[in-house]
Parts: sequence; structure tokens; C-alpha cells
Amino acid sequence: MYEQILYEVTEPAAVITLNRPKQLNAWTDRMGAEVKHALAQAEADKRVVAIVITGAGRGFCAGADMFLLKSISEGGAQEQIPEELIGAAPGDAAMGDAFRGTYTYLLSIRKPIIAAINGPVAGMAIPIVACCDMRFAGSEASFMTAFARRGLIAEWGASWILPRLLGPAHALDLLMSSRKIDAAEAARIGLVNRVVPDTELMAHTLHYVAELAASCSPTSMMIMKRQVYQHLTADLGAAEREAVGLMLDSFKRPDFREGVVSFLEKRPPKFQRV
Repeated sequence: MYEQILYEVTEPAAVITLNRPKQLNAWTDRMGAEVKHALAQAEADKRVVAIVITGAGRGFCAGADMFLLKSISEGGAQEQIPEELIGAAPGDAAMGDAFRGTYTYLLSIRKPIIAAINGPVAGMAIPIVACCDMRFAGSEASFMTAFARRGLIAEWGASWILPRLLGPAHALDLLMSSRKIDAAEAARIGLVNRVVPDTELMAHTLHYVAELAASCSPTSMMIMKRQVYQHLTADLGAAEREAVGLMLDSFKRPDFREGVVSFLEKRPPKFQRV
């Protein structure tokens, strides 16, 4: 079914690999549909605690496929998306339409999503990786918004997510100048969580997922992810009141008892998968 991505589950991780290496994994509508379909599979698979998105070859994603866009602009046919890929609807619909956009739906996925950034990220790939929950970068990764240099604007929710990650000044710098930054600067301004040697990127990312699976409640992570994103648009009082209610609910779950008992018994917890 998948032509432009690879999908593999190695418990406790699902790995989605953008797989157009000759085009630096340039994004197409079909690739977007395949990623969404794979995310729906990973979200429903209880073997999967967290999802990793990475790129094949020497790059993560060069942004939109400019040759495909040029062909469409000259009257060429648009990509046909197979029917079996249409209709995938991963994510928590209860978060509301604000978190169900073309790529912002990543924020509503019920499991952690980590971008393992193995090379250049450009154009529309910037807001896509920004909507992942964490970003681990190889030391040779680079980042460039490119929009202003194409006569475009801050696309796909970039004007919302980037200031929340970086602050307005850094966000406007990257958007207005469209300059390329390296992994070290991306870490300094908060665009990525950490930088590791390229050769260690996937091992580091999968080890992180294994640590989550061994130590942390999947239900707790699911609820905390929803809290963090929804509370970006809530006031402090409302966020605190909701947190109190959610805390009281958590006392009733088996995971709370297991967390306490495993601590007292000095053993790893055995939390329920979701």
C-alpha cells in the first residue's frame, strides 16, 4: 500500500520513514496520506508506546516537491490518492477542530511523536516537525523555512506553533530571513530538544522510546499531551482547575496504584498499554 514511506513496528516503537531519498524526501500529497494512514495504525496498536518519524537517505524532508507543483501549475494531473488511504482519521477528535488541521492533527495523536531529524528540513517540513512532540536532530541536520524566499507566507500553522516553541523573535527571524540554521543553533533556540551524532540518532531515539515504555504510564502521557496543547489556548485558572479534576480521575486508575506499589517494591512498573 505504501509507496513513499516505510512503516515498521519494533515494540515499543513504530517508525515511519519518509522514503523518497533521491528527492530528499520531498513531500507530496500521497506521502501525506500515507503518513496519516500509518499514524492511525500506530495509534491503534497497543504494542506501540511512541511513534518515530524520520527520513531515508541523507535528508529528513526538503519540503514540498517543487517539480510536482510545477507540473500541476502547467496543467499536469494531480496525484491520485488510493481509496484505501483516504479517510484515515488518527488523533483525538474531542480536542476540537483547532487541532485537526492538515498537519496540526499531529498534535492530537494520542501517543508521543518524535521526529528523528537525520538531515535537511525545509519549507513545509518545518511546521510538520514542529507539530511533533519532540525533535531529536543529528549533528549534520539543518533547518530553513524558505517561505519568504518563494514569495509565500508562514504556512500550515507555522505562525502559531513556532512562536510557542521559540518565542516571537526567533520565530520571526527564521520566517522572515529564511536563513539556514544548523543543528546546534536549532538546539540553542529551542527548535530541537537535543543533538546527537548522526550515526547515533536512531539508536538514541529508540532508546528514549524504550525508556518511556519501561518507566512511564501510556495513559498519563496521553492525557499530559492533550493538556499541554489545549492549555496553550486556555488561561491559567482554567488549566489549573482542569488539572485538579484530571488528577482526581487518575487516583481511580490502575496505573496510579501500580505506580505507587512498584515504587515501594523497588521494581519496574507494569503499566497498561493504550
